[in-house]
Amino acid sequence: MLASAATFAVMTTLIKFLGDDYPAALQTFYRQAAGLVVLAPIIIRHRGAAFATHRPGILIFRALAGTIGMILSFYAFQKMPLADANALSFTRTLWLVPLAALVVREKVGPLRIGAAVFGFIGVVVMIRPSVGGDFAIGLPALAMLASAFLFAFTVTGMKVLTRDHSTTVILVWSAVLGFVLSIPGAIFTWRLPTLPDFLLLAAMGAIATANQACYIKGMSLGDAGAMAPIDYTRLVFTAAIGFFVFHEVPGAWTLAGAAIVVASTLFITLREQQLARSARLTAEPDA
Repeated sequence: MLASAATFAVMTTLIKFLGDDYPAALQTFYRQAAGLVVLAPIIIRHRGAAFATHRPGILIFRALAGTIGMILSFYAFQKMPLADANALSFTRTLWLVPLAALVVREKVGPLRIGAAVFGFIGVVVMIRPSVGGDFAIGLPALAMLASAFLFAFTVTGMKVLTRDHSTTVILVWSAVLGFVLSIPGAIFTWRLPTLPDFLLLAAMGAIATANQACYIKGMSLGDAGAMAPIDYTRLVFTAAIGFFVFHEVPGAWTLAGAAIVVASTLFITLREQQLARSARLTAEPDA
């Protein structure tokens, strides 16, 4: 999980560093291409089995939401201070609460609803009204909030698909469709990269894939409730890189709002873990 947080910080640094010359849509194309290259051996080896599904609609929608969400998040990381953009990205957990109730039909209690409302108050703090009454929010912040909302759909779709799909099938569909869906944006923003820039773009895509692999591995090996707090160290990493590399200093409002969002999302994660553990104990037969 620490490796996941560190690779995430490096990935966002490259996104921001390359952002002046390579738009978010083009960077997304390279990111998706790298993921497809990594999964190519699995696709070639398993062929038809890797694409076996009876829910193509959900897989297509999930890939579309993920691709658009990735473009929006890359744009936000390019245009916003890293700490601010990263803090807003945590709102994905907040969006999962209403989506779990509406889409997955999970029972959502008052504690999780209250935590989600508290978390969105933290968002308001970060985009607080200024003295003149205007909100300190622009297109990049709106893009990150929209990205978090779309990524919440991908997580919700994952919950539905894992009931009758293997992880490999989900990853293969996501990689192939994500690459295809990223092509139009790349065409409209295309520019031929220099060799150093190409290497950095390729590294960004590879690091993003490693980031995902580290996260999945950490969550699979450790208790989700214990692993979730470690994931928030990426906020520390990105704030440090933002300060030392891009000379960004998080403001008091950003820090206060981020603290509220982190506290609420952490509570939701721990609460869900507690409910899952209680459900398993209830389902187990008496010894």
